Amino acid sequence: MGAIVCAWFSAAWADVRLVGRVTDENNVPVPGAQVTLTAPGQPLRLQAVTDLSGRFGFRLPALGDYLLAAECENYFRLKEHQVRLVEDGEEVTLVLNPVREVFERIDVSHSAPLLDFDRTTQERRLSGTRLVDIPYPRTASLRNALRAVPGIVQDSRGGLHLNGATEEQVLYTLDGFQINDPLTGRFESRLSVESVRGVEVSTGNLSAEYGKGSAGALAVKTSAGDDTWRYSATNFLPGFEHRKELYIGGWTPRFNFSGPIRRGRAWFAYGTDVHYDQLIVEDLPKGENRTRTWRLNNLLRNQINLSPSHILYTGVLTNAWTAPRNGLSFLDPLETTVDRRNRQWFFDIKDQLYFGRGALLEAGFAVNRTFAREIPQGDGVFQLTPEGKRGNFFLDAVRKANRDQFLANLFLPTLGLGGSHQLKAGVDLAWTDYWQDTRRTAYENFRADGTRLRRVTFGGNGRFDRSNFEAASYLQDSWKPRPGLLVDLGVRQDWDRLVGNFVLAPRVGFAWAPPGMDSTKISGGWGRVYDQTPLRLFTRPLDQYSLTTYFDRSGVVVRGPAVSAFWMDRAPLKTPRYHNLNLGLEHRLANILYTRFAYFRRRGWQGFTYANMLPEEPPPTVLAAAFPGRVFDAVYRMGNRREDVFDSFEITFRQTFHKQYEWMASYTRSRAMSNAVVDVAVDDPILVSNNVGRMPWDAPHRLVSWGLLPFFWHNWAVAYLVETRNGFPFSVVDDDSRIQGQVNELRFPAFFELNLHLERRFFFRKHRWALRAGFNNITGRRNPNVVNNNLSSPNFMRYYGGQSRALNFRLRWLGRQ
Repeated sequence: MGAIVCAWFSAAWADVRLVGRVTDENNVPVPGAQVTLTAPGQPLRLQAVTDLSGRFGFRLPALGDYLLAAECENYFRLKEHQVRLVEDGEEVTLVLNPVREVFERIDVSHSAPLLDFDRTTQERRLSGTRLVDIPYPRTASLRNALRAVPGIVQDSRGGLHLNGATEEQVLYTLDGFQINDPLTGRFESRLSVESVRGVEVSTGNLSAEYGKGSAGALAVKTSAGDDTWRYSATNFLPGFEHRKELYIGGWTPRFNFSGPIRRGRAWFAYGTDVHYDQLIVEDLPKGENRTRTWRLNNLLRNQINLSPSHILYTGVLTNAWTAPRNGLSFLDPLETTVDRRNRQWFFDIKDQLYFGRGALLEAGFAVNRTFAREIPQGDGVFQLTPEGKRGNFFLDAVRKANRDQFLANLFLPTLGLGGSHQLKAGVDLAWTDYWQDTRRTAYENFRADGTRLRRVTFGGNGRFDRSNFEAASYLQDSWKPRPGLLVDLGVRQDWDRLVGNFVLAPRVGFAWAPPGMDSTKISGGWGRVYDQTPLRLFTRPLDQYSLTTYFDRSGVVVRGPAVSAFWMDRAPLKTPRYHNLNLGLEHRLANILYTRFAYFRRRGWQGFTYANMLPEEPPPTVLAAAFPGRVFDAVYRMGNRREDVFDSFEITFRQTFHKQYEWMASYTRSRAMSNAVVDVAVDDPILVSNNVGRMPWDAPHRLVSWGLLPFFWHNWAVAYLVETRNGFPFSVVDDDSRIQGQVNELRFPAFFELNLHLERRFFFRKHRWALRAGFNNITGRRNPNVVNNNLSSPNFMRYYGGQSRALNFRLRWLGRQ
């Protein structure tokens, strides 16, 4: 590799060995750190990358004095650490400090994005400090911050979509444990950005330890404190917005406190945030145009070093959300909204043991409990008209879900056979359970002339429970046949009780540094990935069925009540599978500007979906007997008919400069399509015949950029976030709520948002403060997110919603001087 040489030279050249570990301030290994060794006054320059236990090694020509440097993304860089090697096999420990906010201009610098030659997947990282710096709306929520990551699109309802997939097709983890909602599979948890150390997004040929997420894995890592007492408070004074009137739009007070329980042995970190949000719909009349929500989140992390080689981690996350009159918009007035109350409790414990030669064993257990309540505003009939909705929503529900997860991972010492091999293996067991009690009233569709078109009521029992058990194991080998070349080989086994199939998921990838091109990395890979079995799909045949009565314009019944039901026969189902292909070129120019060109291809087959089996086949005998003499509108049968297509090409530029400032710009060209665009469910009035089209969050052209830049004066900085993309697609419906033409055939206007803030950091009465002021959506572009898509409406294709220009303030207290 030219000037950069592999750390493990042949024994014929080497005389002595230098080995070591890279850890953080709490003795936790830092894998993937790049360690550089130089000799004063000599041309010697060697590099190594730490393994999963933080170990590295060099073979050197002689004893003597050397200089070591270490860097890893999201850690401060360590420079010129002097080492005097006096005997063979001497061991040294290097300590990297996680990136934290730099209040003054001191001699530390962030590590710029590295060319990680020990990874073959496509990875994107974002540190906790950058999450705090980026000025996105509703800055208390990590969920909203993730839109700053290339490849992640946030839809108009707040849902996150990685690589064009549905939210449940991503594996979300919190400190190593799965945190997807046990029922929906979505990322429903809320964390304050100040509690997060960093976020890592992995896509492509995922390591075999990752399953249950065909689109990729999103790992959230939190801090457990250190020997320094740290505390901060943000937005403890409410801010104001002006839309027709002055009001408190969003207030998000956050408090964080961390420090030692016992110095050098045990630490804690606690964060809490309250999120008050007031939504005003400018298109509605005063008094009927606002809704308020409250959210309370708490996160407690602990780390206990029982010995230098034995570490115990624990964590507790709680979420509480109260949202009266949720769902308000111009087309959904107050009477149609729903009062929502959600709760989550998440607890985890993990034990890590480090052995000699870099071996590591970890085992952990996590518990996730969720509760959801939906209460309509009354018992009136819900009405769907060409001019919007009227009446009271038809669903009253209580839902409870839980997941118990056990995992164990073993990382073996490096083996030398045709190069070096880093082996790891593990198991993952999960028990999930869901219970609900729902009651549905009725809804009606009306024509443009005000006459009733159809009435839908519900029968059956909406109270039931369903459970599942999942078991997985994996084996992964990271093989370095020669310097500058890494080959990843892995296989994963998955099984679950609902589907009952034993499936294998092979993975292969490579990372290569061309000779003489030290700052260039070419990588790629292919992998088969299986999604987690969606429990919510398997509950639909147990839920209520609908009965539809059709009327002519004079009010006379012309058909019905006709039955629509969900059905699962005893025919065996196949496990949905996805094939991912990724290719990438990364280059680091003069250690300053990082560039990445990435291609990603995702194809899915045999996905679960419900499709109407009528009229090609008669209703199943069991259903026909259960509804004697009744006609059927639809029998939605579960099958393996879903196919997904996603392609993307991404160009990213990223630069860190002046030790603490950074900017990033990324353009993505993509397409996301499926033959199961509309998720057919008993609670969705939409009727669809041809379900092939673009996904609702498809954005063929998307540019996102963010940065923290120096200003003209000392301790001043400019923060910005800009995003522009195609408008999201939507479908056209008729009075019957039936989609006309192709699914998602039309699009909202193009989206553009620029958030620009100015921040001043200062000392006041021996305390550190940071005051920020700026505009969200400074250009005032409306960016509508609601449309009247009913063909019969005189307001057809009229747009509503969106955010106008908003002036925001943020005051942070960062502790004593």
